[in-house]
Amino acid sequence: MVRLTRITTRTGDDGNTNLGDGTRVPKHHLRVDAYGTVDELSSVLGLALTHGLEEPLAGWVRAIQNDLFDVGADLCLPGPEGDKLRLSVEYSMRLEKRIEEVNATLPPLKSFVLPGGKPAAAWLHLARTVCRRAERLVTHLAERERETDGPELNPELVRYLNRLSDLCFVLSRAANDQGAQDVLWQPGKGRSDEA
Repeated sequence: MVRLTRITTRTGDDGNTNLGDGTRVPKHHLRVDAYGTVDELSSVLGLALTHGLEEPLAGWVRAIQNDLFDVGADLCLPGPEGDKLRLSVEYSMRLEKRIEEVNATLPPLKSFVLPGGKPAAAWLHLARTVCRRAERLVTHLAERERETDGPELNPELVRYLNRLSDLCFVLSRAANDQGAQDVLWQPGKGRSDEA
């Protein structure tokens, strides 16, 4: 159970922080960077919620924010499973179901989509890019742990983040009036006099 009685502890003033198991690491440690980026992603999703994201999308995004705390918990506790919270395949399966459900309602794309349209959609595009960065950091961390014989990372973390970035994309289109407000890439447009 989480219990926060003090916010300012002064224990990080030396540039180090504690992982969930009490191990002290530099604040720039790759593991801290990974779960910090997951936290950033949750904040960006919160901004999408405050910019007119409607139901059922809003409820799905709130559930994802909760999932992201589970992702962070999994990342901050290195080592064998034990009794720690770890993502399971069910997390990614739920996202896949949502991707299929939302994408079935959208018109097919004939070009790439530029971030924009309605504010909630733009925030979801930003969430997608932050999610991709989190995924890159987690895969880098997994590789580094393998190279140094460190604790193996849960492979479901990468799978979840990969699916989540896809879901953010289709949710952004849904938030753009089911794709009607999507801003489409026009290849080579800058070469014409109209630009």
